[in-house]
Amino acid sequence: MPASSTGTILRTAAHVLNYYGLHTGKQFATHDGRLDITAAIFRAVTGKTPNCFLTDENASLLQIQVCEEAMHAIRMVSAVLPSLPPTDPDTGLDDHIEHVTHWAATPVWPGTDSPNHPEVIGVLLRAATAADALTAFPHQTERSAA
Repeated sequence: MPASSTGTILRTAAHVLNYYGLHTGKQFATHDGRLDITAAIFRAVTGKTPNCFLTDENASLLQIQVCEEAMHAIRMVSAVLPSLPPTDPDTGLDDHIEHVTHWAATPVWPGTDSPNHPEVIGVLLRAATAADALTAFPHQTERSAA
């Protein structure tokens, strides 16, 4: 089965996180190179980690939001998570960046740890497999005329 571009992006993001490390604190990146899950996806698409990822959350969000391929990959990760994305109060739309970032940094149950590094990479790989499956077997939305 051929890999989808989204699947390739997500597998690359898993490699990026494995190399640089996972960051779950404030901002999208750290000075030592660790990245938030959405920043890793952005880097997988663009090959870059903008300086604003270190210091400016609003500029970082804008960088990610305008990168169509990164947003598609982030939506795929959001789709495989066991919860629904929150609604952005300003737009009324699902906030997939917040969903993915919050999931990676927050314990599922009180008294438990947030997902660990291998669990985050596992979710990226599951989302990549789902993206590949959607590419190989696209939804049939049109009925053939009989």
